[in-house]
Amino acid sequence: MTESPQTDARVLQLQQRLQAAEAEAALLREELEETNRGVVALYAELDEQAIALKRATELKSRFLSHMSHEFRTPVNAIRSIARLLSDEVDGPLTDEQRRQVQFIQTSAREFAEMVDDLLDLAKIEAGRVDISPAWFEMVDLFSALRGMFRPMLENQQVTLAFEEPADLPRLYTDDRKLSQILRNYVSNALKFTPQGEVRVAASRIGEDRVRFSVSDTGIGIAPEHQASVFDDFSQVDSPVQKRLRGTGLGLALCRELAGLLGGEVGVESELGRGSTFWLILPLQLPDAPTPAATRADRPEA
Repeated sequence: MTESPQTDARVLQLQQRLQAAEAEAALLREELEETNRGVVALYAELDEQAIALKRATELKSRFLSHMSHEFRTPVNAIRSIARLLSDEVDGPLTDEQRRQVQFIQTSAREFAEMVDDLLDLAKIEAGRVDISPAWFEMVDLFSALRGMFRPMLENQQVTLAFEEPADLPRLYTDDRKLSQILRNYVSNALKFTPQGEVRVAASRIGEDRVRFSVSDTGIGIAPEHQASVFDDFSQVDSPVQKRLRGTGLGLALCRELAGLLGGEVGVESELGRGSTFWLILPLQLPDAPTPAATRADRPEA
């Protein structure tokens, strides 16, 4: 049985369509293979950039660490000599000399704090910071901070107040790193509060978190600068800020330490009316032992 001319034409048409589809599929395969080669090349380039970035980060951390260690010796020597002068071991000082020695002591202390911040940031970036949690009472931590700052309150127009923690159970976290964050907050608040009050408080949030806050009646921060205050080397561009020394490392360190403790930081501020820097942490880090475990059970860092 022979096929009709109409059937032959239909078969020819289908063959042509099939050939066109095969040609289009081949073209798509070539384009896909070319795209895959491009993706592979892009991944290789990204891997190279990641390796280079990691190497640069390691070099930066190593440089900061070495530099911080090298700075500590001369800074400590300056502080020791200034302390001897202040104690008038070699004879009495004039009023002007006392003022100059006090300036040296203040500058050396700020320099030492900057070196410590640099070293801590370098350790965090290098992943060499360990968390040493323990059970402790918040009232004890506030008491220690109060005693620490009492001799540092040189401005008689500023008061430092610690609210008694209410409805707070014992915390299980690294109290040394928590103390370091709060110390930076308080130091920052005292520096930028010409007169008024700096207030430290802690309150419970829900069942498993606690909010720490350091509020001041200082110069405040404009809205456009608030998002960047926790960045490395960030400083607010204002006349008052320019008069006061600082590296912008303290708040960046607070953010990194808070992350290590499973928390977060933030700021609420109004220009000319003061600021509130806050920290939210879990009441307990994961795998907390029973509250019977105390600092005595924890090895010293």
